[in-house]
Amino acid sequence: MTAAATPAPPATPAAARDGGRGRGRGRPRAADRATGADTGLPHRRWWTPYLFLAPGLLMVVLFSLWPFVNTVVLSFTDAQILRGGSFVGFDNYTRAFADPDFWVATGNSVLYLVVVVPCLVLLPLALAVLVRTEVPGIGFFRSAFYTPVIASAVVVGLIWQWVLRSDGLVNTVFERIGVISGPIPFLTDSTMLLVSAMIVTVWKGLGYYMVFYLAALGNVPAALYEAAALDGAGPVRRFFSITVPQVKPMMLLVGTLSAISALRVFTEIYILGGESGGPGGGSRTLPFLIRQVGLGFSGETGYASALSILLFLLTLVFSLLGRRLSKGDEE
Repeated sequence: MTAAATPAPPATPAAARDGGRGRGRGRPRAADRATGADTGLPHRRWWTPYLFLAPGLLMVVLFSLWPFVNTVVLSFTDAQILRGGSFVGFDNYTRAFADPDFWVATGNSVLYLVVVVPCLVLLPLALAVLVRTEVPGIGFFRSAFYTPVIASAVVVGLIWQWVLRSDGLVNTVFERIGVISGPIPFLTDSTMLLVSAMIVTVWKGLGYYMVFYLAALGNVPAALYEAAALDGAGPVRRFFSITVPQVKPMMLLVGTLSAISALRVFTEIYILGGESGGPGGGSRTLPFLIRQVGLGFSGETGYASALSILLFLLTLVFSLLGRRLSKGDEE
């Protein structure tokens, strides 16, 4: 009696192509790697990766690198909107340092940063801890806190203008309950206008940075909280001993991003204070001043470019400071 022969496995298409000589089951031969025969792709030249990178690099050069270089060049000229300029050296920078409007705008920008950044670092973290609580209806509050993020900055500004004007919601309510005898000048006083713009910025950024912290809190091991609870640590102690150290890198990132945004604030001031930037222009920030100087038929492009470079250097200082703090934390 003859044993039945074991049927051979069906040949794969690759095995059929190489005539059953074993090609395709091991490492591809050098000739195959050179021609790409094992992958079916044409031979990859050394410049192939650069070809794929070219569209992105072209966009960066056209819309980021070239405008920056052009701004640096213009800052050393007396160019205007309707005519070219000539080289004036550091005259625009000297003029900026002697310009009272520049120092008022710089002071407002730095004050904006000092007030807004701590609020946008701490309040979204507290909000993220609260919305992580599993209670009925918490999904509604998560959506409500994030709604200002998707709202247009112009719409947000108009809503707050209605809330804060002399006959607006806040003043009317306070007068009805007898808290104030006259309207609070939220929009007609330079300092109050700046404070109002800060409130709008913080209110709009709460939901945005809350998402950052929710992602960071999701990576904190639950075992740490369980061990701390067994040791008798309360919610406050667990927050400062576990939550804050675990999300500290994210806090530094949020601080850096919110600092850059605070130095670039423009829309809130424009919507609440109008084209003049508040009474006498006293609430203008550096981006607002750059717009006023550089726009119009008599716009001084060279001087506005110098102000832009100074704003860039100021932003760079705070960015490097944030980077320095992050590096120290990583070490």
